[in-house]
Amino acid sequence: MTFELDIDAERWRRGLRAVVESTPGIVPVIKGNGYGLGRDLLATEAKELGLDVIAVGTYAEVPAALAAFGGDVMVLTPWRPFFTDVIHDERIIHTVGRVEDIAALAAGPDPTARVLLEGETSMARHGLDRHELAAAVAALGDLRVEGFAIHLPMAGTNLREAENWAAALETSQVETTTFYASHLTSAELTILRERRPQLDIRPRIGTGLWLGDLGALHVRATVLDTHLVARGERVGYRQRPMPRDGSLLIISGGTSNGIGLEAPKASAGVVQRGKSLAKGGLEAAGFSLSPFTIDGKQRWFAEPPHMQASMVFLPASATAPQVGDRVDVAVRFTTATFDAINLA
Repeated sequence: MTFELDIDAERWRRGLRAVVESTPGIVPVIKGNGYGLGRDLLATEAKELGLDVIAVGTYAEVPAALAAFGGDVMVLTPWRPFFTDVIHDERIIHTVGRVEDIAALAAGPDPTARVLLEGETSMARHGLDRHELAAAVAALGDLRVEGFAIHLPMAGTNLREAENWAAALETSQVETTTFYASHLTSAELTILRERRPQLDIRPRIGTGLWLGDLGALHVRATVLDTHLVARGERVGYRQRPMPRDGSLLIISGGTSNGIGLEAPKASAGVVQRGKSLAKGGLEAAGFSLSPFTIDGKQRWFAEPPHMQASMVFLPASATAPQVGDRVDVAVRFTTATFDAINLA
């Protein structure tokens, strides 16, 4: 076990409780890699927190969630007739966002399934148009409506859009007063509750809950080997020359752990585009900043990370770690996979 996440359990759980206590009706989101912490661990923590429902991303994630959590399991991906991994369980809440899917589910083998109607927001990802709500109600048959949901973008302010959907729900024939929302700030939730007291506002939160206190999470990698290198010496798969004298460190953690992986970024503004161009130039020349911090500084990759290890260049002016030492790593938790998670 060489690429590890250490969790300060007391501090982390204190942060979880603080978020839950300050967020009435919270629905924890537990999907993908479990925000780097693992879905089973998060489901168990949600159970310990006494919560009544969790949200998972896909139907493939449902069986494990049902096993680890005693309450209801909401599926964020909308139900489709061609899904083959849907199981029947009274604790499952399906999301539906197309009139034809509602009709198909109502006519299927589980005609009394529990459903959540989703409205299409400016995200433009899934959901019903406001003008389709009447047709959606007509297609429900014996399906049981557990609430109405909106998934909002993360850029800008979302209060106005949330208010518009709340108003649309209240004037529709959808028989529910439970309103689920993703990506509203605490301030926006407070205002929405004040303006729509007749609705039960339930925020769905993932990152802000599980990764709310990053100070409780410490990622460390182990130095597996170290070699002295001279300027111009060629190393690695791609035989790139070293820029100057120093040390070549072989450190645990590679692409299979999420090292070197990042989501595309939108460059908005002249300054940000300039930074992207500068970084792109460095990477084109073979220099890419690694997430490993050694002797107080984030260091450069000697070449792109391998599957389970990375080669990092350390200049001679820096103090090199020894084989077996652990170094700090900055990771994007939603793409990180660890050899071990130590909860202590």
